[in-house]
Amino acid sequence: MIWYPYEQMKNMKAPYKIIKAKGVHLYTEDQELIDSVSSWWCMIHGYQHPELTAAIQEQAANFCHVMLGGLTHDPVEKLSAKLEEFLPGDLNYCFFSDSGSVAVEVALKMALQYNTNQCDDHPEMKKRTLILALEHAYHGDTFKAMEVGDDEDYHFAFDKKEGVVHIPTEIPALEEAFALYHDKLNCFIVEPLLQGAGGMRMYDISFLKRARELCDEYGVLLIFDEVATGFGRTGNRFVADLVLPDILVLGKALTGGYIGHAVTVANEKVFRGFYSDNERHALMHGPTFMGNALACAVALKGIEIFERENYMEKIKKIEEISKREMLGFSDGRIKEVRVMGGCTCVEVYDPKTLEGFQQYAYERGVFSRPFLSYMYSMVPYVIEEDELVQVFTVMKDWFRRG
Repeated sequence: MIWYPYEQMKNMKAPYKIIKAKGVHLYTEDQELIDSVSSWWCMIHGYQHPELTAAIQEQAANFCHVMLGGLTHDPVEKLSAKLEEFLPGDLNYCFFSDSGSVAVEVALKMALQYNTNQCDDHPEMKKRTLILALEHAYHGDTFKAMEVGDDEDYHFAFDKKEGVVHIPTEIPALEEAFALYHDKLNCFIVEPLLQGAGGMRMYDISFLKRARELCDEYGVLLIFDEVATGFGRTGNRFVADLVLPDILVLGKALTGGYIGHAVTVANEKVFRGFYSDNERHALMHGPTFMGNALACAVALKGIEIFERENYMEKIKKIEEISKREMLGFSDGRIKEVRVMGGCTCVEVYDPKTLEGFQQYAYERGVFSRPFLSYMYSMVPYVIEEDELVQVFTVMKDWFRRG
């Protein structure tokens, strides 16, 4: 029996069974659906892309996987080199893993051990273990990721820990946190500009610019979790292009959604904190499937397509259509409509307002997955204008029906 995610198994509705997928469409036995959420935001190139499929097949003809413990291979070396060239600043050191949650764990482990290593070399330094994070944060469902998360709907069964402080995305709160805790703070982890599973919450770049200044002033590492926001979702290639973090976490769209994989990318300063004659200073972490050859091959091809097909222009067009179709729309049950890059969110006052919407959308050719008080779209970047308009028409018609 399959144990499904985020569901009470006793009373869950039967899931839609997909028999084929191509482009932006999912197919059941009786319906063709536009995937308006990109399979949890990762399928940016759409389904059954011939070049991505070919990249996996070509690599599989040689080998599918070898571990990185004592071994290496061309796909992981080429992907690491490509990311070094592709990412901003000195984000040059790639530690691969098999999911976004694990990549966040690696980032936090890096940050905490970075301080430990420094204290080993400089006994006068103070140990720093406190982590600053955002209210409504979601960084994954593994344990340290849950600890820095701040959403009771996902993590209510686990006690909050003493080692994390959560703040709103407001500069006064940010400055107050640094004033109070700067000598204890190890790192500040954020989903930059767009908080996904916490409610598609959007905030201004000025907050991150001030965070960078304060982190520099007090020697605190800045971590960007761009698992969801990377590869254009906010309308920026990466938010790291605007404000440079010390550690960057990527996943989801990294492989175009074709195989699970992720990477934690450190800058020169962080990497040098581990590069030592002291064996204890090594990063003792090693996911079995890190640097998986199939995943690296498809990621390389996906980045090539992203650049060659000018995806940033596609995302700009998606944002323009989204604003045209949705920003003027209102209803007494709607609290706010917001758009950023490839994300549109309709927040309602009462979650009951959205009950039944998934089936309503299904019957009209759209796969949607609202949660809590949020009806949203995060479409594949290859979507056509008429398909995107269809998604928004279904969303608006839900409220117009009375």
